[in-house]
Amino acid sequence: MSEGFDLAIAGGGLAGLSLAILMRQAGFSVCLLEQKRYPFHRVCGEYIAMESWPFLQRLGIDLEPLKLPRITRLLVSDPRGRNLERPLQPGGFGISRYTLDQLLARQAQELGVVLREQTPVRAIVPTADGMQLSVGVGSHAEEISARVACGAFGKLASLDRQLRPAALPARSGVPTFVGFKYHLRTRFASDLIALHNFAGGYCGLSRVEDDVVCCCYLVSQQAFERVGGQRERLEAEVLAQNPYLKSIWQHAEFVFDKPQAIAQVHFAPRSQVQQGVILLGDAAGLIPPLCGNGMSMAFYSAKLLAPLLQARLQGQLSHAELTARYTRQWQRAFSTRLRAGRLLQHCFGQPLLIQGLLSGLRPLPALADRLIGLTHGEAF
Repeated sequence: MSEGFDLAIAGGGLAGLSLAILMRQAGFSVCLLEQKRYPFHRVCGEYIAMESWPFLQRLGIDLEPLKLPRITRLLVSDPRGRNLERPLQPGGFGISRYTLDQLLARQAQELGVVLREQTPVRAIVPTADGMQLSVGVGSHAEEISARVACGAFGKLASLDRQLRPAALPARSGVPTFVGFKYHLRTRFASDLIALHNFAGGYCGLSRVEDDVVCCCYLVSQQAFERVGGQRERLEAEVLAQNPYLKSIWQHAEFVFDKPQAIAQVHFAPRSQVQQGVILLGDAAGLIPPLCGNGMSMAFYSAKLLAPLLQARLQGQLSHAELTARYTRQWQRAFSTRLRAGRLLQHCFGQPLLIQGLLSGLRPLPALADRLIGLTHGEAF
């Protein structure tokens, strides 16, 4: 049986949930499909630039009662522990994805979004009057129809194999990374985000709610293979060469028994529309985590797309006009950030390059602040 909606969204992360809320606020029928059940943890740095705060308020998310840490300083260290510290203006705040995704999912449901949890999307194909989604598995498999379909399925998902197989790392040959995330209890300033380099990668730390510190690190696939793909060995032999990280692993209380993990992460340019499916969030373009702004980009991509979708569903735009305008606006909004992020990405995790970068920036604080500013945007 096929159920029909104005909009179907594959993926219930920040971009998908935000778009669902915006479209329901505008009066359209929305089905959002998420393969997991809320709340759950994701591999994410969990720092959000302040540019997103007013947007979250417009979605109906009240963050004030959580008394979230306000982050206004950045510390970057090289693998030997030599560092550079700069103020972050306007800075950001910390909140776990476990909490934030749950708040957004609850708001979406209260507004009338049909939220289908534990429902993977296996395929999305065009039809004469819209899109057809094959969802679920086994006896729970079914078809859902929608006038428009969007993909907000994150960094890497099975849908990528269907929509853009040639862009998969195994075929394109782009460098890939492995990511791990812990939650810690340790002494750490609530107004600080720290990015600590090690050979082959870097680790970000910042505080979130409930006196917890998010510790998320990214390591190149090559560096991970050099230690036999053994996370414990990587942390003991490589991360610990940085004195900051050595202290964390010696003294922190680890909240998780084992970290959240993700593999095959890559930062090659991506398309914003594929086979008629409109992509947003990390599915449309992934910024290196060191830029600390992927979460804001996810929100902003939903903000860009929502009015265009509304115009399309009201008959004011053709699908071709919708996709062309969205692609132009997306590129205009994010291309500078992505270029800056990829440039910095080449230095992070490379001992000689990061040492040279930090040494060159220490006597040039204005230049350092300019580079940091390129990774953030204006309030929206």
